[in-house]
Amino acid sequence: MTAGDVTEPTLESEAELAFEGALRPTSLGEFVGQTKVRGQLELLLKAASMQGRTPDHILLAGPPGLGKTTLAMIVAHESNRPLRMSSGPTIQHAGDLAAVLSALVPGEVLFIDEIHRMARSAEEMLYLAMEDYRIDIMVGKGAGATSIPLELSPFTLVGATTRSGLLPNPLRDRFGFTAHLEFYDELELREVLRRAASLLDVAIDKEALAEIAGRCRGTPRIANRLLRRVRDYALVHDRPADLATVREALDLYDVDALGLDRLDRAVLDAVLRRFDGGPVGLNTLAVSVGEEADTIESVVEPFLVRVGLLTRSPRGRIATPAAWRHFGLERASGALFGDDL
Repeated sequence: MTAGDVTEPTLESEAELAFEGALRPTSLGEFVGQTKVRGQLELLLKAASMQGRTPDHILLAGPPGLGKTTLAMIVAHESNRPLRMSSGPTIQHAGDLAAVLSALVPGEVLFIDEIHRMARSAEEMLYLAMEDYRIDIMVGKGAGATSIPLELSPFTLVGATTRSGLLPNPLRDRFGFTAHLEFYDELELREVLRRAASLLDVAIDKEALAEIAGRCRGTPRIANRLLRRVRDYALVHDRPADLATVREALDLYDVDALGLDRLDRAVLDAVLRRFDGGPVGLNTLAVSVGEEADTIESVVEPFLVRVGLLTRSPRGRIATPAAWRHFGLERASGALFGDDL
């Protein structure tokens, strides 16, 4: 293997990383969808700019893949402020948060993803930092421990969470603005895909875009990922990215007409075939498909419930009539539906 053989993949990898960044809009004007949230953020940022102050702290809540990280970057860009990024799971001690906060420059935007997963001690430190821009650092242990106040530069905290119900009320109440991001409709997803196709230099017709938009679960992140798989399929098979190519590519990657993937179908298949449509408990269902219960509850179930293929009851998970039809199966004798309970 020559030096050129090693260098070329590295350059390609760098190009892919650069493309990931290029897909993200850099302004609210470029951001597709979330019309109400965009209007609210635009007002908040303009008011802060006119008053010469840092914008209020912002909480972005919603399912994964809807643009929370992108909006945090846009807040920093449109405020002309530097951005520092962190995540809740990496802040497991108050000292971790103190190190991040003390390094902030005046006006900096601090983005904490999955903020609900921070340690409790760090959350309590964050209360004071958000309100008074200071923290108390404990020095020493036991009776000789002393508290040293540390003044912080004014900053804007942008927190993102997929489970806002897990945030303690004192933390949630300290955000000046809370945005709830919603799933995208098909027209918005087509616009997202049209923009990504242009950046990818992929010639794709309206029917093909509509097909991808209908299979991406209302989520731009999934839409962009599926578009890239279609691009790869068309490239390898030397075919145009038309409707037939899209269907073949997505079938290859186990994404069906409703956007169900392998795990979604495995869960529904277990409920329908092994448990006669339900009800079946979460732990039993997880064991039957070989996945963690948390994965079923937080990743699979929300989509299946949203599209009307599964219902939840006190007795367990139950397949709906639409699920039986989607799999081409007859309702089992004695099977229950959600409205039977």
